[in-house]
Amino acid sequence: MRKIKQIMQFHVLISCLIIQFGMSACAQNNSEELIVGADNYQEYLPALESKNIAIVANQSSLIAGEHLVDFLLTKNVQIAKIFSPEHGFRGNADAGEKIANGKDVKTGLSIISLYGKHYKPSAKDLEGVNLVLFDIQDVGVRFYTYISTLHYVMEACAEQNIPLIVLDRPNPNGHYVDGPVLEMEHSSFVGMHPVPVVYGMSIGEYAKMINGEHWLKNKIQCDLKVVPCQNWNRNKIYSLPVKPSPNLPNDLSVSLYPSLCFFEGTEVSAGRGTDAPFQLYGHPSFTQGEYKFTPRSISGASKYPKFEGKECTGYDLRAINTQEFRNRKEIDLSFLLTAYGELKKEPKFFNSFFMNLAGTKKLRKQIENSLSEEEIRKSWDADIHNFLKIRSKYLIYSDFENERN
Repeated sequence: MRKIKQIMQFHVLISCLIIQFGMSACAQNNSEELIVGADNYQEYLPALESKNIAIVANQSSLIAGEHLVDFLLTKNVQIAKIFSPEHGFRGNADAGEKIANGKDVKTGLSIISLYGKHYKPSAKDLEGVNLVLFDIQDVGVRFYTYISTLHYVMEACAEQNIPLIVLDRPNPNGHYVDGPVLEMEHSSFVGMHPVPVVYGMSIGEYAKMINGEHWLKNKIQCDLKVVPCQNWNRNKIYSLPVKPSPNLPNDLSVSLYPSLCFFEGTEVSAGRGTDAPFQLYGHPSFTQGEYKFTPRSISGASKYPKFEGKECTGYDLRAINTQEFRNRKEIDLSFLLTAYGELKKEPKFFNSFFMNLAGTKKLRKQIENSLSEEEIRKSWDADIHNFLKIRSKYLIYSDFENERN
């Protein structure tokens, strides 16, 4: 009996050592400093020497807390001009707002807007430019327009035989793939490629896919280099150091964005014009929901929000645990289905923009035909499975386990 007890004690000791070692190794792994592409400047600075470069950037283009443009100027890099995406170079313009050309107040550099009627750099815009540097924080959602800007910049560079360097950044929604795959007849600036709503790739990986799948006009390809992140994986939580756009102020809004942005194509408010955009939803005619909010005009975020000055009844989602929501690894359709259940008698629940966001006519029909969330999700499986095969060719970082693989 004593011998058995000694053996059991020995096994407990070994188990404790294994657990302790595992925790130590995990702590060591988690303590590895994340280095984004911009921070890994030894990889790209030599390529910028004696070049006139253009930079595609916004407020997220930071290197150790300093703007990339300011950093490069201290390194005597010759910056010819700046291209800015939706929301502008400093990121203080509302979604869809026209962005004018101008000059950066701090540096005096010319800024050319790539939003509005001028999505793509022209040959004139690129005169005298020897190389283009792209550094913008994406959130990994098909209708977030920075990947459309990436497409047009790649296309312009390919046409003008100008190399492009993409400085990679982590995707805060890079831990899963979900949603309907866009059908190309419904392509627009809020969805240009046959990918799901959430595609689980960094922006550098996405650039490689655009190139490799010949999605640029006339199937041309860009002279592309991606400077990868170091010490990042898809399961690693990445809190964005700055807002990627005015209405995504925190981790929860970024996580809920793929689910709540569908409301932009409906009569329902997703919280624009409040202090919690993409963290609540509602409508003046809702009979359910315990939260009240009144959208207001907010300069630089929501100048003309839906239902401005009208009280809306709805749902406050700020109690959702961000980590638990991440762990679900899927878009939540319950918000959309709940809202439709409230307002389905109204003929204008959906507007034409909904199809652009969904990338297909099917989702609207499925909702109108009262399909369950499970039935709708199942209809995505085959297309997502095919996309995962394409996606796998362009991954820079190890992939996650996906039940659809």
